[in-house]
Amino acid sequence: MTDLEAGFALHRRELHVHCYRMLASFDEAEDAVQDTYLRAWRARDSFDGVHLRAWLYRIATTACLDRGRARARDRTEVSWLTPYPDTFLDPSEEPAALAVARETIELAFLVALQVLPPRQRAALLAREVLGLSAKETAAMIGTSVPAANSAVQRARETLRSTLPSHREEWAAREPEPAERELLARFIDAHQRHDAAAAIAVAAEDIRITMPPAPMVFEGLAGLRPLLARALGPERDGDWRLLPTGVNRMPAAASYLRRPGDTVFRPFKLDVLRVEEGRIAEITTFGYSWFPALALPDRITEP
Repeated sequence: MTDLEAGFALHRRELHVHCYRMLASFDEAEDAVQDTYLRAWRARDSFDGVHLRAWLYRIATTACLDRGRARARDRTEVSWLTPYPDTFLDPSEEPAALAVARETIELAFLVALQVLPPRQRAALLAREVLGLSAKETAAMIGTSVPAANSAVQRARETLRSTLPSHREEWAAREPEPAERELLARFIDAHQRHDAAAAIAVAAEDIRITMPPAPMVFEGLAGLRPLLARALGPERDGDWRLLPTGVNRMPAAASYLRRPGDTVFRPFKLDVLRVEEGRIAEITTFGYSWFPALALPDRITEP
C-alpha cells in the first residue's frame, strides 16, 4: 500500500461525512469519495507530502461542487435527501472521531444547506464545521480570502432564516432521554393502532415529508388523514416498530403484517425531529436503509 493509499484510508470516513453534508445523499457521498481518491491519485505529484488531510478535503470539496452545481435550490423539495445511518457514525473510531464529534447532520440542517449555492455551502462547512481558517477556507474552495469570508457571511444570513429557531448551535448529539421516551410513545401508539395517542405526541405545526416524493404535509390537519389510513379500521395490516438512530436523531423502523401473512415485513423508516417535547417533523424514507441500520429483514411473532 502506498503512502497515499494509507493516508486516504485513514481519512476516508470523515471525507465521506463531509461529502454527505455537501450532497445530502449517502450514495452520492460514496461516489464522491471514490471520485476523490481517483482525483488524488492522478494529482499525486502535486501533493506537498505534508498536509494530506487538507489536500484531500480540497479535492473532495471540488468533487462535490462538480456534482452539485446542476441541482435546483428548493427548501421544500430536496428530493435527493437520504439518511445517514448512525451505525456509520461510531465516534470511537480514529481518525474520524474529531470530525464526527463536531458533526452537523440533522436533516433540517442538511435541507437548509441545500438552499445555499454550492460554494457558499462549502465555505460555511469549512469555517463552522471543520474549523478552518479564512485562508484555509479560501484555498479549499479555490477563491480569495475576502471572497471566502463574504461567502460564509451570506451563508450564515441565509441559514438564520431557514433553520428551525431552536437550533442555536450546530453540534452533533445523541438523542436525549426525553426524545427516546417520545420515540417509545410514537412506537407504542402505532403498534396499538391508536391514532389519538400518535397525535398527542405531535406538534400542532408538525411537518411530514417523504423524499424523493415532493409531497409535504403540514400541521395536524395534514397528519390526521395519514394516521387514519395507517392506523384506522381500513389499514393494510398490523404494525411492529423498532427504535433506531439516523443522523443523530431518533427514528422508528416500521414493519407491516398484511392480512393473511404470518410475518411483519419491512415497510418504512420514520426519522423524528423533536422540539419542546413534541414531534416537530417526520421525514419518511423507504425500507432499503434497514440493512445499513443492522435491522432484521422480518419480524416473526406467534
